[in-house]
Amino acid sequence: MTSTPAAASAQNTEHRTHTGPAPHAGPAPLAGPAFGSYEAADVQWLLTDLGDARLEAPAAERERDIQSGRANYAESLPVEYVPSAEYQQLFTEALARSSRRVAVAVGIVAEQILAERAGQPVLVSLARAGTPIGILAKRWIERMHGAEVPHYTMSIVRGVGLDQVALRHLAAHVDPARVMFVDGWTGKGAIARELTAALALFEQTDGIRFGDDLAVLADPGHCVRLFGTRDDYLIPSACLNSTVSGLVSRTVFNRELIGPNDFHGAKFYRELLPNDVSHDFLDAVCAHFDDAGVRAEVAAGVAEAQTETANGEREPSWIGWQGVERISAEYGIDNVNLVKPGVGETTRVLLRRVPWKVLVRPEARADIAHVLLLAEQRGVPIEEVADLPYSCIGLINPLVTSAEADR
Repeated sequence: MTSTPAAASAQNTEHRTHTGPAPHAGPAPLAGPAFGSYEAADVQWLLTDLGDARLEAPAAERERDIQSGRANYAESLPVEYVPSAEYQQLFTEALARSSRRVAVAVGIVAEQILAERAGQPVLVSLARAGTPIGILAKRWIERMHGAEVPHYTMSIVRGVGLDQVALRHLAAHVDPARVMFVDGWTGKGAIARELTAALALFEQTDGIRFGDDLAVLADPGHCVRLFGTRDDYLIPSACLNSTVSGLVSRTVFNRELIGPNDFHGAKFYRELLPNDVSHDFLDAVCAHFDDAGVRAEVAAGVAEAQTETANGEREPSWIGWQGVERISAEYGIDNVNLVKPGVGETTRVLLRRVPWKVLVRPEARADIAHVLLLAEQRGVPIEEVADLPYSCIGLINPLVTSAEADR
């Protein structure tokens, strides 16, 4: 693959602040506008541009391949969902309603990141839900503290782990001790566990240690200790797919397209530029950064986080995972990967997978209008469940029986 001028320039200006291994002759990061609609100053993509590769497949076909074990979910892509006018309006309303709340959470988690990395973090967001949150955290730190914050985004795939080529690139160009991994939210905590396992494996194979801290905007699953909130509410960037994530697809790990020395891949959906609201989301949240009330709430939130940390109250309890196991048993689902808890994960089920039903906590209905609309549009039953540990939970249709999966 030929590197773009922007990507080559980005590589030449990377931060080499430690005396670790010499830079390896690997691929260069990608950057906008050649790849993605974000500015090059916002993020460097440790990804391979898969261009026009035909990777999209019908949801039912993908689901059967995934559940039967014939394919990993990251070997193909779902057909990109283009929102209806009604759904787009819901996003606009949700952004207006919650942008301030998101700004406060961004500030709280960004301040924790800064403290954890001695004022010199290197942000590495997990594509793609983590990418806009990483950009927001970068902008907060730079605006409030005047500190230059490098920001990369890389792939993590459940069942495969972190992109090892991307980790080697990071190890060659930045101090691993400065790296902080960033994601949008937690569900049951599968990605947090995958991150820890992948970094332990990388230390064994390459002898380089990255901290497995994961900072997220929202942690309803109680899976991490660095978070802006544990409330399960709508983060507007969870409403949409690529059109709120720099027009970049979810990441792909397909050995027919990705060589042993390549980053994991993704596609840039240039044709969706008229529908792109990626900058609308960033600008709406950043508009609150200079608000005195927001800054005061952030300061109070950071102080509370420090107290909770000192008291051991921020250690993961994994109550989300426990809730998922209970729901799995109650609904006769023998695969916890088919239970997707929380607003963000339920949205993904409705946009990408073959949903079976959506469980909703009755008092949360007003906050999940987009979930209810998507479910209605797709003909997915909604079931109210009292005392649900999340605002909602999406159940993927178990299309493949255990007998079929064993074949």
